[in-house]
Amino acid sequence: MPLLPDAFIHVPMLTGKITEPEQSAFRISLASFEEWDRRAAAAGFPEWRRSHEDREATRRAALAGRLNADLWVFAYGSLMWDPAIHIAEIRQATFPGFHRRFCLKITIGRGSRKAPSLMAALDVGGECHGLAFRLPANLVNQETEILWRREMIGYGYAPVFRPVATPQGSVEALAFVIDRSSPHFADVSNAEAAAIIATGRGRLGTNRDYFDNLAEHVRLLEIEDDVFEDIRSELGRLP
Repeated sequence: MPLLPDAFIHVPMLTGKITEPEQSAFRISLASFEEWDRRAAAAGFPEWRRSHEDREATRRAALAGRLNADLWVFAYGSLMWDPAIHIAEIRQATFPGFHRRFCLKITIGRGSRKAPSLMAALDVGGECHGLAFRLPANLVNQETEILWRREMIGYGYAPVFRPVATPQGSVEALAFVIDRSSPHFADVSNAEAAAIIATGRGRLGTNRDYFDNLAEHVRLLEIEDDVFEDIRSELGRLP
């Protein structure tokens, strides 16, 4: 089922720029984990993810009492252009109390032990401009299973609900923020982040491609984000 035109009423500039759910590599099935587990074990990462039981327990706890109503999800990273879930409405949104930061260090996917990468996360302080996606009530249970297999596959994020401001009114949205107790949390400066982003590389591609793709989508939304500009400047100074 493709994204319907009505989903883009508030953000017409994004029409055709968001990956259809059924075409997304992030629309992960349970069967996918078998091959990934084999690859991770071969690469020396035998315990690279949460167990299915643990991941599902976090989903049930976070969504207790919320599975029979529409659900809003705040997107600030690759979820903005490749959500992998079926959504009925998209709005521009501001998430208060947290800012976009490259502070989630990974050594698998777009990173490796020799060339780790930094992914975007929400860290405390300030505010973050992004998108809010509405999942219709009848799809919340099935689509959040897909969402959890992506965002909560490891131990870097924590799910939270916060009021989010949109031009059409405030909504309460789910967001995945950095877990500062996680060993994957990287408390680095923008200059240090740029050095990692410049060299990060893994089986799924380079950290720089991820950064540039995210920066382009932020530009399309006419979002001003000092973190991007600072890191872009630092990248320009690197040899």
